[in-house]
Amino acid sequence: MKQSNSVSIGVLVAALLAGGALSTAAQAQQNSMTFFVTSVGKGNGADLGGLEGADAHCQALAKSTGSAQANWRAYLSTTAPGGDAGVSARDRIGKGPWQNAKGVVVAKNVEDLHSDTSNVTKTTALTEKGETVSGSGDAINTHDILTGSDPSGRFSTAGGDTTCGNWTKSGEGSAIVGHHDRIGLKDTWHMKSWNSSHGSRGCSQDALKGSGGAGLLYCFAAN
Repeated sequence: MKQSNSVSIGVLVAALLAGGALSTAAQAQQNSMTFFVTSVGKGNGADLGGLEGADAHCQALAKSTGSAQANWRAYLSTTAPGGDAGVSARDRIGKGPWQNAKGVVVAKNVEDLHSDTSNVTKTTALTEKGETVSGSGDAINTHDILTGSDPSGRFSTAGGDTTCGNWTKSGEGSAIVGHHDRIGLKDTWHMKSWNSSHGSRGCSQDALKGSGGAGLLYCFAAN
């Protein structure tokens, strides 16, 4: 009987140690995470409080996971009036490489991120929690990720509102979005672009939902 109890205690201790090892490994992966899709938007459509508010949203979500990275940036471009140059998303996110919460590298550098070999897909564009974001074909589609960018990651010169008033509007207007799952309605690269697929139907939360979005963002560690 004593031997049986000893075996049971031994099995329990081994299980606890294994669980602790798995938890430590998971924490290590979170600490090395340098890229994620936000699990939630800010809740007010494309009004993110400008670039500063969007960056703060990325920072808060990353911090909630125990991330050791200190400088998170939202992948967003802005435009400027009067033909002046805007801010390009690609210039805000550091040099790379970037990896998700599972340790999978999505891009080695800025050029790789914006090339045909970019590894941003539904299986790699995970949230800060390491969870998959729903996309085309799922019960709820949230594959529209706010970017305001052209395919090269620069601010758009297409004219009109492409950033919902530089991320301060939650009513009329539009913002360029990308598809994190690289799936579109047409068999073209543009419709399957992770960062520049089409414009949103508006800037409100309901308008973003109407075209397959939820006000989600790409976040990169710019250290």
